[in-house]
Amino acid sequence: FGGSDTVNTSATESWNGTAWTTKNNANTARRGAAGAGGSNTSVIAFGGYDNSNIIGATETWNGTSWTTSPVSLNTARTQIAGAGTQTAALAFSGYTGSYVGTTESWNGSNWTSVNSMSTGRSLVGRAGTQSAALAMGGEPGGSAITQTESWGGTSWTTVNSLNTARYGAGGAGTQTAALAFGGFTGATSAATESWSGSSWTSVNSMNTARSRMGSAGVQTAALAFGGSDTVNTSATESWNGTSWTTSPNSMNTVRSGLGGAGVQT
Repeated sequence: FGGSDTVNTSATESWNGTAWTTKNNANTARRGAAGAGGSNTSVIAFGGYDNSNIIGATETWNGTSWTTSPVSLNTARTQIAGAGTQTAALAFSGYTGSYVGTTESWNGSNWTSVNSMSTGRSLVGRAGTQSAALAMGGEPGGSAITQTESWGGTSWTTVNSLNTARYGAGGAGTQTAALAFGGFTGATSAATESWSGSSWTSVNSMNTARSRMGSAGVQTAALAFGGSDTVNTSATESWNGTSWTTSPNSMNTVRSGLGGAGVQT
């Protein structure tokens, strides 16, 4: 959902494991939003940049249409990360005009501000749930970093760093079994790393180097879609725990800076 090619979009697409289907648009066209949700029928989207402002608008997806919540994030921001489900989500990091580590928890009806990250940054990779999340890499201003932070439900703890500094990476999995892929390292990257719960290991790279993509899934079955290298792409790749395979079916709308949620299929 969302993203931008030449202009921000509200386009929404659903993946069935083989092909993308265009669905009803989101209510707010935006890029840099985050998403959370365990399936493609129950998703929450929040934050981002519409065509003129950084926003905190929150929308929920029921498998058919989007509904705008009367409650927005307490801190409007773009290039934000999210984890969890439609009724129990975590929003963290982002850009408000400055780089922030602001964290908010969603209970299905309201956002509550909780303890911030150790390092304010945007464009972090993400994995996990509302009570056990992982944030990897990001941009605290000017360059990519390797820092990884773990959320225990109350506070963030700095843990072992990525092998490759990056921002705009895709992320999938849980706090103890995650995958980080792609991103910008000084150039657009295809590098992939696997998290064991204590350290990162470099594994096989993506077929298409890109950053600011949509991502979904778990450590052994992830999906990467859209994003940007020198130009935006609609390419879709799936990860089987060992290697990436490019799908013959790309997204219908070319874009980067999009949100994603759900599982590989």
